[in-house]
Amino acid sequence: MDNQLDHMPVLSRGRHRNPKRGACFMELASYLAGERWSDHPACTHPLLAALARLVNDNTSDANRGRLVRLVPSIIDLASDDLRVDARIALRCATTALPVSAAERQLALAVSVLAAEEMLARLDGSASDQPNSGRFSPIPLSEESQLAMAQVPHAAEQARRFSRAARITEKGFRRYAAPNAVQLSVVGIVQACITDPDTLLRNLLTGVIEDCTALIRDTTTETPRLPTPTRV
Repeated sequence: MDNQLDHMPVLSRGRHRNPKRGACFMELASYLAGERWSDHPACTHPLLAALARLVNDNTSDANRGRLVRLVPSIIDLASDDLRVDARIALRCATTALPVSAAERQLALAVSVLAAEEMLARLDGSASDQPNSGRFSPIPLSEESQLAMAQVPHAAEQARRFSRAARITEKGFRRYAAPNAVQLSVVGIVQACITDPDTLLRNLLTGVIEDCTALIRDTTTETPRLPTPTRV
């Protein structure tokens, strides 16, 4: 595979009509998977593919080539399990929240809570109180607690907002999860940090690992996400 990658088109921003004009991350994945040339191949979960396109397009020209070695690992990571969407959104939001500018922190903190609630709901651990119209707070995973602790004001605002609103599974997949991914990448790119390219690459690497653990490595009849450590 490494020798094959050495002869692939150079990664660049945006869509390309054919390999001779270059390739984005997902176009290269479609080629390696034997699919029709496309930046939306069927071999990859749509939200994971969206993150890969965003990372590709927002990484500098000097460092984009470092993403090439990740392309094969994104092939055959497709699933309709909503836990995949929730886990992707959670990884993105918890990564971006501590480094993003103040004006983005509330939305990212809300994304963290929404992803945690969705995971708990899908795993059957959410404790609803339908008669009172209130819902018990979801215990946060360690990664979420660490991220939220770094932005206490936004975290408290997000908790108040989340107590008054509860998203549907359809709304989470269509809107909340994609918005979390988009906002996270923008937050990292515009953050006052010395090396956003490396953080973007590490984010994509971590999300690929999360998806691999769920989609490929699960041996039970019904795929389930690795349960985060909850405290």
